[in-house]
Amino acid sequence: MKHLTLFKWLTVLTCLVMFLATFGGGVVTKTESGLGCGTEWPLCNGKLVPAHTVASLIEYSHRAVSALAGLLSIASFVAFLRYGKSRRDLQLFSFLTLIFVIIQGIMGAFAVVFSQSSAVMALHFGFALIAFASSLMMALGIRQEARHGGLERLNKYPRVSKNFRNLVWFSTIYTYLVVYTGAFVSHTDSAGGCSGFPLCNGQIIPELSGGVAVAFAHRVAAASLVIVIAILGHYAYRKHPDNTELRALGVISVVLILLQVLIGFGMMLTISRPEVYMFVALAHMLDIAILFGILTYMSFLVYKLHRPADRF
Repeated sequence: MKHLTLFKWLTVLTCLVMFLATFGGGVVTKTESGLGCGTEWPLCNGKLVPAHTVASLIEYSHRAVSALAGLLSIASFVAFLRYGKSRRDLQLFSFLTLIFVIIQGIMGAFAVVFSQSSAVMALHFGFALIAFASSLMMALGIRQEARHGGLERLNKYPRVSKNFRNLVWFSTIYTYLVVYTGAFVSHTDSAGGCSGFPLCNGQIIPELSGGVAVAFAHRVAAASLVIVIAILGHYAYRKHPDNTELRALGVISVVLILLQVLIGFGMMLTISRPEVYMFVALAHMLDIAILFGILTYMSFLVYKLHRPADRF
């Protein structure tokens, strides 16, 4: 592939800025700074450079980082389209990165100018997560190209079973759905609906009304996700002794989901202390974003490893 060094730096920078944009979106939500620039877009309270209030600086900084992510996505897409013809997979990832950056940018602008429902706003984070995962795939793909000469390295690995491939795909999709329920909890201010951990308001099944129902549904989905990821990690490690990459990804996934449980417990302990709770909640969001990126990469890997070795 031509211009490999340039591609490496471009994709790493795109992934990093996309990560910061995702993080910034979480900061905007947790600090309730979504209207820090009023109901105007792209201007902030009628100015190109806003007044120095905390809310306006947070919102405007997020807009700036998101705009930079958009520009880098365009640059990556054009670069792969022109010089990356040998890697159709990376062209696809660059396209997905660009499309979902555009979608979440439009949704962000509409959320400022027009009032949006909590369900729609939860999708805003979901689309940002897909954009980040796609940019991560680009960066990992170029790393593979530089270190191993592309996808040919996968020929040395045994093929994976259809059942394991489907398990990885199911885990990835289910993780995304659980992320959506978490974003819905955040945008409906339902985090306090369930007090205590692991019980909800001291009950196995609480009275399901209002924010309690939203928070409880997320807890049930999250608990189920822990089981799903544990099963995935077990099969990735035990059934693939000759594939160190799959085994490592399985272990990392289990570590991340257990860390997510610990952070969730920390959120319950700090919910009455907003100055601490915000940082714990952001850690909760970033951990699941990394897990989703890992699972997305696993999904691509098992797709390739399920196919015959001579079809790369």
